Amino acid sequence: MPQDSSHGRRASRTHRVVVIVDENSNPFELGCVTEVFGLRRPELGRDLYDFTMCAPEPHTLMRDGFFTLTGVAGLDAADTADTLIVPNRPDTDVPRRPALLDAVRRAHARGARLVGMCSGAFTLAEAGVLDGRRATAHWQWADSFRARFPAVDLRSDVLFVDDGDILTSAGSAAALDLGLHLVRRDFGAEVANSVSRRLVFAAHRDGGQRQFVERPVPDTPDESLAPVLAWAQERLGEPLTVADIATRASVSPATLHRRFRGQLGTTPLAWLTGERVTLARRLIERGEQRLDVVAQLSGLGTAANLRARLRRETGLSPSAYRRRFGPEPTLAPR
Repeated sequence: MPQDSSHGRRASRTHRVVVIVDENSNPFELGCVTEVFGLRRPELGRDLYDFTMCAPEPHTLMRDGFFTLTGVAGLDAADTADTLIVPNRPDTDVPRRPALLDAVRRAHARGARLVGMCSGAFTLAEAGVLDGRRATAHWQWADSFRARFPAVDLRSDVLFVDDGDILTSAGSAAALDLGLHLVRRDFGAEVANSVSRRLVFAAHRDGGQRQFVERPVPDTPDESLAPVLAWAQERLGEPLTVADIATRASVSPATLHRRFRGQLGTTPLAWLTGERVTLARRLIERGEQRLDVVAQLSGLGTAANLRARLRRETGLSPSAYRRRFGPEPTLAPR
């Protein structure tokens, strides 16, 4: 997906993320966005975002009356957002406040990036900014969403959808997947990997992976893919194939495919390619300029394949990616 340079790490000011909290909002997704966008990052030596919460009312009763949120900014803070995260609520059939929907429309009109977590897609759709666009939401609301908003191209079996300036995620934990995707899009794979380590969360689950993965009771005590995934990640630069991974796991390729689908919601080849592209991105970010070396070390083989995979993943050529996320150029001594 092409990336707006205004979101890059070399912007003249810190990118401002504003999250709207409304009555009956789910605190889990609010916690996720706070963890990803709101915490200080001393391990990186800088803060990534300027983070603000706002609400239409001074006192906001959270989901099921768990607690009342106070002390946040007023709704007018949404007018200053570079990225605006809209509220999600389990009562999807209750209309959103007109003032809140107007804030979403204003943000969209001035070019802000909009993000809906879980049922936040309903907020975006009700504001009218999703018509003709791709989006996702929690699978349990797919039928009601399509009935209410037929003009939206709902993808109900993916973790998140990046449609450029509007991004949506499926339920609960997928908020972390989308949050890390945004960090990766804004600051590169190396920074996103650092944030994921602090979260103790998977660094990269592709948006196309399934929301609901099958987890049948295993016939054997342990069929976890974790050991073979760790083994493969240490050998990405080698001529590693899906058959090699299956051999390491002591299963047939067909069984390996079923386990990947069941445990990760993706295929072995898609996982392997994604890991290699992520490694290539990190090598470029660390300063490696020789594309043939990056391609070889990441297992992508050729510079041509690297270019194609990187453009498909990021919308950028290697040179553009290096300018955006690579080391700052050093001035030659006079």
